[in-house]
Amino acid sequence: MGRVGNWTSNRRIALPLAGGAVVLGLGGGLYVTGLVTGGDIDRGTSVLGVDIGGMSRGQAQQTLTRELGPAAAAPVAMKIGDHVEKAAPATLGLSLDTSATVDRVVRTGYGPATVIGRLFASADREVEPVIRMNEQTARAAVDRIGAATGQQARDGSITFDKGAAKAVAPQQGVTLIQDRALTTLREAYLRPGADPVVMPVERTQPRIGAEETGRAMRQFAQPAMSGPVNLTVAGQRLSIGPGVLGEHLKMRPDAQGRLVPALDSKGLLADPAVARPIGEVTAAPRDAVPRLDADGRVVIGDPGREGRQVTEAALGRAVLPLLTRSGEARSGELATVAIPPELSAEEARRLGIKEKVSSFTVEFPAAPYRTTNIGRAVELINGSVVMPGEEWSFNRTVGERTPENGFVDGIMINDGQYVKSPGGGVSAVATTMYNAAFFAGVKPVEHGAHSFYIERYPEGREATVAWGTLDLRWINDSGHPLYIQARSTDTSLTITLLGTKKYDEIRATKGPRTNVTPPAKRTGSGPTCEVQTPLEGFDVAVGRVFVQGGKEVKHEEFKTHYTPRDEVTCPPEASPTPGAPQAPGTQPAEQTPETGQAPQTARAAQAPQTTPTPSATATGGPLALGGTPSH
Repeated sequence: MGRVGNWTSNRRIALPLAGGAVVLGLGGGLYVTGLVTGGDIDRGTSVLGVDIGGMSRGQAQQTLTRELGPAAAAPVAMKIGDHVEKAAPATLGLSLDTSATVDRVVRTGYGPATVIGRLFASADREVEPVIRMNEQTARAAVDRIGAATGQQARDGSITFDKGAAKAVAPQQGVTLIQDRALTTLREAYLRPGADPVVMPVERTQPRIGAEETGRAMRQFAQPAMSGPVNLTVAGQRLSIGPGVLGEHLKMRPDAQGRLVPALDSKGLLADPAVARPIGEVTAAPRDAVPRLDADGRVVIGDPGREGRQVTEAALGRAVLPLLTRSGEARSGELATVAIPPELSAEEARRLGIKEKVSSFTVEFPAAPYRTTNIGRAVELINGSVVMPGEEWSFNRTVGERTPENGFVDGIMINDGQYVKSPGGGVSAVATTMYNAAFFAGVKPVEHGAHSFYIERYPEGREATVAWGTLDLRWINDSGHPLYIQARSTDTSLTITLLGTKKYDEIRATKGPRTNVTPPAKRTGSGPTCEVQTPLEGFDVAVGRVFVQGGKEVKHEEFKTHYTPRDEVTCPPEASPTPGAPQAPGTQPAEQTPETGQAPQTARAAQAPQTTPTPSATATGGPLALGGTPSH
């Protein structure tokens, strides 16, 4: 009975052992098979559709590089707003890391259960590739692309060109959002699809959109250019065509975001097509012209007249409402306004312009450039009224001596020598004005003498001007307005100040020449060389004596320094300018130093009275070289 029992017991133990042996034998074969045939990567594994299942690590990396390499290096198309931009992945800091991608899928366990389980696994596995991004490179690229493709918002607008209205379409603003752009590029890299990657942008809508632009075209711009506008001014018909209107017409947005018309009335009024016909039917005001009668009293020779003019505002009010009309309705009246003269006969009497306060005359040799330049300066000065307390300025009144202002080349002093320059000769006007103001007793502010003495002018009582550096200025401290009367001929110039005398008499005194310096001798050169006669340099003091009630009530002294006038000869090819000095003993032309050597400025100073010379009264001053006072 014992054996039977033992056998039964052993059988129970053996059967499982036998079964385990059988299983172990079978599993061992599968395990070995899995180790031999399974590779490093599970079957069914793919990256972006590339099957690498069952491959070794090296095989998988080579396969990914071969299959995905071209796509990884292909340009990336990006859509920024309406613009498409392409860039190489390397430029964007993007790359495919095949080694790291394979590391993701390679098997990690080699136990029997794991290895045998893979032999019977059938599920496919898609693995994400490892994408690398160099953020510094990517940000720099995104900055460049954003700058190149971004656009500012542009309002819709309307322009007028050659009599036609043209609409400019609105445009929304587009700005690339950098941080989101980096994420978008990383996520879109190597993704299949032929369409460009839509990049994240910020859009700014224009204030004036297509709807408002279209409305403005229909309701105003197109009607405005549909034909001429006809105006009646002072009984005459004036037609302004679309081409002229469009030159001075714009449409601008208002506070509500609507395009509204804006007419440049000033520009339209100045346009020759409008200014010429209006000028023919209107007239500028003409000032009254005081003159002296036989008894030396001021009378009004020309009472002047009222003018009629069209104002900018009136033109705008007349034109704008007609632009949206059609046919005969595009016609209207253009009003004129009365413009009083600045100086009427009544105003001249009220201001106290009743007598001659002073007058001075300068004579000079005839020369075409003098006639032109002196005449132009006289034209700009004549008729000026200087109110009490106001300052008169030669440069402000006459303006820069340029061809555009009506002046031609003449003779000036530059570096102690005569040369040619625009405006030469106007020092005759400055000297005449200086003496008229001198004998009127008004307050000097700025004046300068020539660098060397010009014989036709009174010693120490002459002036020159230089644009931007030297002016002739005086203040009317007479207590009454002064009217400036200027007249010139080819050989003489007279300036008279009319008003009310403050002093009974103004006398001039002159001392002897001191610090006399002999001239040198030089040879000039170049096409601007002018022959120059010699003259000594010296200092001189002149005085101004104010007389009231037969007594001297005030005295002023002015000192002037003159440098020697060197003798200058020119090479034979230099031809003398008409009117310029030719030889010793001849009278040199007056000069106007516009540039170059600074003239000597006369200064008022209190000093003992110099030896008097024949006086000049408030009615005029004596002239050098045989000139006569103007009475």
